[in-house]
Amino acid sequence: MGNRRNVNKMMQQVQQMQQQMQEAQEELAKETVTASAGGGAVRATMTGGMELVSIEIDPEVVDPEDVEMLQDMVLAAVNEAMASSQELANKKLGGITGGLGDLGLNIPGL
Repeated sequence: MGNRRNVNKMMQQVQQMQQQMQEAQEELAKETVTASAGGGAVRATMTGGMELVSIEIDPEVVDPEDVEMLQDMVLAAVNEAMASSQELANKKLGGITGGLGDLGLNIPGL
């Protein structure tokens, strides 16, 4: 009978954690991070849910003779924004799960 109580308690804790995860993910979707490259010439903004929401390019860096440099700056800004978004998600969700990501549960953001 004690085992059943433990299982019920564990199930309640899992349901509570799921609710907290859902709330945290909804909050993450509303938060944004911005990263830049080329001294601020290119800026990428991404949500905590890893959705790219904007790319801003300073018109001064648009050189038809050097499109490759602009592409590199865009790529660098997006990659940095992705890393910042992932870091934000880890901070928000990591506290809720208490390290469950280490168990190989493959939960996004862990």
